[in-house]
Amino acid sequence: MTALDYPLSTPCEQQDDYHGVIVRDPYRWLEDLNHPATEAWIAAQNALTFSYLAQIPAREAIRQRLTALWDYPKARAPFQRGGRYFQFRNSGLQNQDVLYVMDAPDAEGRVLLDPNTFSADGTVALSGLAVSRDGQWAAYATSASGSDWLTWRVRAIEAGADLPDLIQWSKFSGAAWLPDSSGFYYGRYAAPEKGQEYAGANYHQKLYLHRLNTTQAEDVLVYERPDHKEWGFHPTVTDDGHYLVLEVWAGSNRRNLIFYRDVEAGGDFVALIPEFEAGYHFVGNTGTDFYFRTDLDAPRGRLIAIDVARPAREHWRTLIPESADVLERLVMANEGFVGAYLHDAHYQLRRFALDGASLGAIPLPDTGSVLELHARREDAELFYTFATFLIPPSPYRYDFERDASAALAEPALDFDAAPYVTEQVFVESQDGTRVPMFLVHRRDWERDGANPMLLYAYGGFGIAQSPTFMPWRLVWLEMGGALAVANIRGGGEYGEAWHEAGTIHNKQNVFDDFIACAEHLIAQGVTSPQKLAIEGRSNGGLLIGACLTQRPDLFGAALPTVGVLDMLRFHKFTIGWAWVSDYGCADDPDEFATLYAYSPLHNARPAEYPATLILTGDHDDRVMPAHSYKFAAALQAAQQGDAPILIRIQTKSGHGAGKPTSILIAERADIWAFLVRALEMDEGI
Repeated sequence: MTALDYPLSTPCEQQDDYHGVIVRDPYRWLEDLNHPATEAWIAAQNALTFSYLAQIPAREAIRQRLTALWDYPKARAPFQRGGRYFQFRNSGLQNQDVLYVMDAPDAEGRVLLDPNTFSADGTVALSGLAVSRDGQWAAYATSASGSDWLTWRVRAIEAGADLPDLIQWSKFSGAAWLPDSSGFYYGRYAAPEKGQEYAGANYHQKLYLHRLNTTQAEDVLVYERPDHKEWGFHPTVTDDGHYLVLEVWAGSNRRNLIFYRDVEAGGDFVALIPEFEAGYHFVGNTGTDFYFRTDLDAPRGRLIAIDVARPAREHWRTLIPESADVLERLVMANEGFVGAYLHDAHYQLRRFALDGASLGAIPLPDTGSVLELHARREDAELFYTFATFLIPPSPYRYDFERDASAALAEPALDFDAAPYVTEQVFVESQDGTRVPMFLVHRRDWERDGANPMLLYAYGGFGIAQSPTFMPWRLVWLEMGGALAVANIRGGGEYGEAWHEAGTIHNKQNVFDDFIACAEHLIAQGVTSPQKLAIEGRSNGGLLIGACLTQRPDLFGAALPTVGVLDMLRFHKFTIGWAWVSDYGCADDPDEFATLYAYSPLHNARPAEYPATLILTGDHDDRVMPAHSYKFAAALQAAQQGDAPILIRIQTKSGHGAGKPTSILIAERADIWAFLVRALEMDEGI
């Protein structure tokens, strides 16, 4: 392999004093996303990357196979409002899923919203939806080019036409309809300064009430907290229409506050949970009894009832106690509750009466994931979406009276799953912690160290990695590859304690767990360093960057995608400040030392690095693309070997949500082609 001639990344003299430690930041100029020098650098890097990828013979065949395998009808679980049913579908290769409205859950129905008509290239996505309780109105939010910014509109469901209502500069917010469907609550920020739409920090969210057939200028400010710029507000109107409940969040901290007030009477909000002591998720109510799923004194979750007429803690009641498994989600249905539990990182569904008494399990088709769970308290039916690594997401209807589930659709794939198997193994990490890992591979594979292996993980923010179907993974299997998904600390697989074991000063545990999983695969003869690729997105991109710089000898290829890679400055851009609860902050001397020790950007020291393809989007306003730009420049300068260090910068694309099918296919074809070359796989797919 011959070393590449990389575009010039001219270092600057920028340096910063962190508590007496001088830290150079030679590529600070790449943080100016709109500067001509940055734009020229992006163009040069993309030219090199796409020129390299174009020379890989397998690339086009991979793209064609991805396209063929992706092209099957898809449907998500329906939900019901006002006697109408709503469902997202995709005929196969549509860039965006289409929303249908039906008279029955298994009816053909009609198109209500087709995001594919919003833009010619499919880069405007439907990113938010709230249907009024009477089924007459749909508040829907669009986002452009992968941005987190939301623009809200209102569609009359019967007529299928939009009202003139238009709401801009909303972000990290849903919509909650008034009981009479005359308007809805939503959150928004002040309009950003020109040029700072994708980089400026987001503070001071405010809660507004929008009435139908009015302008945004007429919206009523419902709640704000200028004394707490980090606070945001998730509104819920109770099903009985009596209360507006606010879950108050502060960044990515899983602890939150709960405020409420009477919808009709208005007035001041009552602080039911006034301290950030634990996580509380509102599930529903019976009169003044409010039900919350919480991790207070229960790291794996429990259900409690708080009578707001008697809110003192001595009156709180536990309805569903903590169990050995994680109570990940809970909905009211059939005058009771249905809980989605995580058992060793895969799902189980369990039923409970209104008083918390166990009513047994709802059997699932296989070891996999419940992706959606839709019902309301009075509903005698429950809709859910189920998937595994090898079975696409499929919608199911559970009938409480019959105590039986039935598939509403069974996707037909041009793929034979019979030769493949999914197994779960447990790996001992550096400190003795038992870490689960899923393996997906051919039944007849040999432990000769020659299997191309992709190891994927996330490890942050209490987010669990359960079995998830992705069509591109099937192509990887057909190419002779195998897949490993590691359930490392920092995630939510075993509750809040598992999450906290991978945060701030414990963050190295995340990297140690991942490295231990890689070493296990090699020690078991499943693969070898030359055949092992690693991939992670967002916080998972940080994981890949850290492991790449700590153990470059352990991997044959690395794919850090939309990663948080500059751990000293992440909090200065967009919503980055919200991640301090997981990472800490360089403004704190002790936390600076921890961050500096593993920050991928600052640990890209001269070494022989494996083939690396960094991926980002130029409109990413979640993790600003400058993280990836700076890391690419630093890693290219530090590379002592001949393996390529490339960056693929997708234009008109953001953090990942709402990405069109055409772009997803093109991106994954490039990734698989890159790995074919990096891992020396058979190029004749």
